[in-house]
Amino acid sequence: MRALVTFSFALVLASSAWAKSLPPPGPHQPLVGARMEKPELSARTIVERATAHAGGESWRRPTTLYLEGYGTFYAPDGTPLINESHKMWRVYPEFKPQAHNADGKVRIESRRDGKIVTFLAFDGARTYGPDGILPPSAADKQWAENFGFGVIRFALDDGFTLARQPDDLVDGQAVYRIEVSDPTGAKTLFGISRANYAILSVGFATPRGWHERIYSNFYQKPGLSWVQPGRIRLYYNGVKQNEIVWRDFKLNEPMPDGLFTGP
Repeated sequence: MRALVTFSFALVLASSAWAKSLPPPGPHQPLVGARMEKPELSARTIVERATAHAGGESWRRPTTLYLEGYGTFYAPDGTPLINESHKMWRVYPEFKPQAHNADGKVRIESRRDGKIVTFLAFDGARTYGPDGILPPSAADKQWAENFGFGVIRFALDDGFTLARQPDDLVDGQAVYRIEVSDPTGAKTLFGISRANYAILSVGFATPRGWHERIYSNFYQKPGLSWVQPGRIRLYYNGVKQNEIVWRDFKLNEPMPDGLFTGP
């Protein structure tokens, strides 16, 4: 009987709270992210502030970056598969004429139960998978799905154009939307926090459809002017495919060429 009374009382409280809730206000009081905040701010100014927040010139023009952590990948039925080791080695290019083409050097390696389940590397000319060199058609498709964020490091250079798009929300945080067009016309859309100019998202078209990444859990290391997102969630056509947690990074350390060939 006591349980029934308690349950009934909880229902009354819930009904009371529901009755007191109100619909959203009218157009005279727009919701957060519904209108352009500070329209006098140019896209270039916003990107300049985002660059400063991320680490300034050392973030804009790094030489190398090593990342290590773990990944959660999702089967078609949504079952999570845990890769206990996920690593990336990156040698950055000096310029970037195309946002979504492979450049510089990169190696991505992911292990599950101690075995390599994902391997992809680029040595500056050739792309390598687990079984050796990939043909150009397969390589181009792979990299078109992986390269995108880095274009914002070059967005202030000659040949790139910037435009504001409608403001929005990312994880409930109000963002400026900035479209970066590279010299070939390829477009990449960024979500930059209104509050502190952190880069919270990137989106671009790929052979698999619209790809979006959401960045969070930012951290820094003493003595380094670099803000690293600790968590990256990756989506294709709105469906989460995987998320990566980066637990450590090393900046501008030497990397031997042999890293960027076979596994």
